[in-house]
Amino acid sequence: MTIATAVSTSPSETAERAQVAALMRGFSLEATRPTAADVEALRTVASPGTHVYLSAVPSRPIDEIVAPAIALRDAGFEPVPHIAVRNFESAAALDTLLGTLAERARVQRLLVIGGDRDQPAGFFHAAVEAIDGGLLQRHGIVETGIAGYPDGHPRLPPLELDRALAAKIEAAEQSGLKLHIVTQFCFTADAIVRWLARLRDLGIDHPVRVGLAGPTNLASLLRYAQRCGVKASTLGLARQTGLARHLFGMATPDTIVRPLAEACAGDALGDVALHFFGFGGPVATARWANGAAAGSFSLDGTDGFRVEA
Repeated sequence: MTIATAVSTSPSETAERAQVAALMRGFSLEATRPTAADVEALRTVASPGTHVYLSAVPSRPIDEIVAPAIALRDAGFEPVPHIAVRNFESAAALDTLLGTLAERARVQRLLVIGGDRDQPAGFFHAAVEAIDGGLLQRHGIVETGIAGYPDGHPRLPPLELDRALAAKIEAAEQSGLKLHIVTQFCFTADAIVRWLARLRDLGIDHPVRVGLAGPTNLASLLRYAQRCGVKASTLGLARQTGLARHLFGMATPDTIVRPLAEACAGDALGDVALHFFGFGGPVATARWANGAAAGSFSLDGTDGFRVEA
């Protein structure tokens, strides 16, 4: 495969391209139960050590996350399983899973979330209960991610979100865990920038991975947005030209990345990286993101860019 790189003659274009590539570097991926073939294919399009988050599926057995975590570790990636605490019937069940992940996949990082179940399966009701208690550290966990919501939460008001975020940060710090924030995907750069600025104004300076939908069929993207409670209408999405731009028939988030890169330039909003939800498949997502991170893209007149393959 040959990727064409456009040569910029304008100093402003050169600077803007550098900003985009800088933000794209160090991206992470999110996948749901990647197959062995997916993991093998990822080795050709993603750098060794890339963090690959493994999403929790309430309708599937909890221990199904173990096999892809092992495969990712063996392939040279950093597996970061989601731990949706409301899915666990007991602390013992969580203890068992953590032990298996530590022993067989050498997992050191998790994303701890409450989960989408209306009724908890057992002991845990909120992520902070698993973070605060020492269970994670006993299994060699050194860092935990927690969730952030630039576009709001479908069930929780802003004040409750603020309180929950503060509680999880305090619990992690008291437990000696490193902490980062991973956001739900969002469709507007302005909303993300406002949320990041507010976070920093509150004195929260932890690293943030901004969630974006990777290359995805537009119809599928709308379904995921509805399922995840993201505030996005069909009309709103259709008006975003970057989401109508296609790579192998998939919509891409270039018109979100480009203004976000400008806002984050020079660490203006602290430690910010990108986290791509692989709704269109982890390999297609990694291929697009890696091309952009390498600078193999051309800017266009719609505040977006195109990765040429």
